[in-house]
Amino acid sequence: MTKTFEQLGVAPDLCHALSERGITNAFPIQEMSIPDILAGRDVCGKAKTGSGKTLAFGLPMLQILPKAKPGRPTGIALVPTRELATQVRDELLPLAHARGIRITAIYGGDPIEKQIKALKAGVDLAVCTPGRAIDLIERGDLSVEDVKNVIIDEADRMADMGFLPQVEWILRNVEVGHQTLLFSATLDGAVDTLVRRYQHEPARHEVESKGATVEQMTHRFITVHEMDKAKVAATIAVASGRTMIFSNTKHGADRLADKLDDLGVSAQAIHGDLRQNMREKALSNFSAGKLQVLVATDVAARGIHVDEVDVVIHYDPPSDHKNYLHRSGRTARAGEDGLVVSLVLWNQELEVKRIQKRLGLDIPIVEMFSNDPRLQNLAAWDPTATS
Repeated sequence: MTKTFEQLGVAPDLCHALSERGITNAFPIQEMSIPDILAGRDVCGKAKTGSGKTLAFGLPMLQILPKAKPGRPTGIALVPTRELATQVRDELLPLAHARGIRITAIYGGDPIEKQIKALKAGVDLAVCTPGRAIDLIERGDLSVEDVKNVIIDEADRMADMGFLPQVEWILRNVEVGHQTLLFSATLDGAVDTLVRRYQHEPARHEVESKGATVEQMTHRFITVHEMDKAKVAATIAVASGRTMIFSNTKHGADRLADKLDDLGVSAQAIHGDLRQNMREKALSNFSAGKLQVLVATDVAARGIHVDEVDVVIHYDPPSDHKNYLHRSGRTARAGEDGLVVSLVLWNQELEVKRIQKRLGLDIPIVEMFSNDPRLQNLAAWDPTATS
């Protein structure tokens, strides 16, 4: 039986703010981590996106964080991307209001003057991408001298993106005697080095991943032509049911959603530039079956959990084999079958074959047009059989 947040020691005002959002019982990572964080321990949590880790570190942080002086936050959360910075801020904002805690997101691509103004007005918790945080520290507009609590979120992604030297630079500048919380989907290699260097006897918590494995999915790789690509995606979606499509860019996601709508397929894009309420509406429509296709960027998809996705389409190739698995894991949940389709342009074949090799998949990439009858039931079609 899962515990309530009250049972974990979360303050009544925060519990009330949670219950207003319909949240009463804790997820496993929250149940494991919150008591240790409230007790002042360093915590090292192994948990995938969507496991509830933002509240696992955010709730106790909002409870124990001292008020800050202007330009000198007492809490800093380091995240890999601007989308995640805004996502963490947006999730914690209603709870921060309940406590009178001031929270802001600081990331590159946003006017630095606006961020300096917010810091001068006073920020208790700054959710930052490492590069912009360093810019502001070096300018003297952000001081980490009063920081009592440090959060490193998605440390594995930070390592993949080459941000760990920047993270370490910031950690070296934070005064001694602070609490460090680290959350990551994996805890090996460079992430393990970070734990050993910057955490003091951390409480280690791990949530077993229920993500689908390569073997639980049906994989299809199709060579398509640029002009016919959206029609191929539409044909697969119509034949398959609830479909999640991945685009590498926000602009590409918007454009594809419009094209699918024009082709008579109900679709909506979801990405970091959309307001939170619009993202939530798209998600609830998709979950309720009112929307057939959700077109997502990778970052927006982190933290999205919708059951019964029939097919995942890689409209653009994923960055690597890990990203392929992360995207593809939206289907084949809870023992169900799942279809994963990669649409490949002629100049992307080498890239896709490299990903296949890393995944141990030896599946032919077969050319198809949108009127190909095989698209009606890709799961039943055998790509290894001679056509």
